[in-house]
Amino acid sequence: MALRTRNCIKLLCLSTTAFILFLLALRERLGGERIWATDDWKGHPHLQLKEDKLVPLEAHIMSKCPDALACLQRLIVPTMELTASKVNFTLSYIGSADPSDPDGVLCKHGPSECLGNIIELCAANLYPDPKINLGFTLCLSKKYEDIPSRELIEGCALEHGMDFAKLNDCASKEDGGFGMELLRRSVVYSRGVNASVSCTVRLDGRERCVRDGGVWKDCSGGSSVKSLVKDVEERWKEINVL
Repeated sequence: MALRTRNCIKLLCLSTTAFILFLLALRERLGGERIWATDDWKGHPHLQLKEDKLVPLEAHIMSKCPDALACLQRLIVPTMELTASKVNFTLSYIGSADPSDPDGVLCKHGPSECLGNIIELCAANLYPDPKINLGFTLCLSKKYEDIPSRELIEGCALEHGMDFAKLNDCASKEDGGFGMELLRRSVVYSRGVNASVSCTVRLDGRERCVRDGGVWKDCSGGSSVKSLVKDVEERWKEINVL
């Protein structure tokens, strides 16, 4: 069983049974000592904010969510294209604690979404430049229903200059424990800042806009790229006043 589980963690084995085995193996691998604390994300390399004077911009998503696609495609990516040099961008994931496992993660769209989230987090971990990892994530999101098929991941990795083998190794490292820890910390962080809807956009530590059920909500400054870019520019000038 242990050997079969380790083999199925690899992205080469992506059947429904493999997904179930994957999550069960991760539960066993991580144990149940830790608790879900709101500050549990602190110190995690992927989620550390930079010390220089950049404007924190965040998006909280689920990899198999159509609203995440719309949010990335219509707002986040175009905004980043115009403001990348002034923004510290973080992409985090939304999930919930598993009541049967204090260290487990449940994903709204099932185990395949958990694995998709992990792959996207691995991309950010291995390729921290948002121009690379955000493009890769958008590429996957365009066919979110197929996440995490090998064909889709390989194609997007090739398109954005990523090494598929490295993504695979990250997702399966430590019998899957490394990738699941990336996901757990990301989910805990989203929970800690009260981001529970995919997609939630936060600017400078505050909720800026939400995409939910195919519509924009709670967008006090507007939901257009122009309005978000304006807010980023204004905040950047404020924090960079000499």
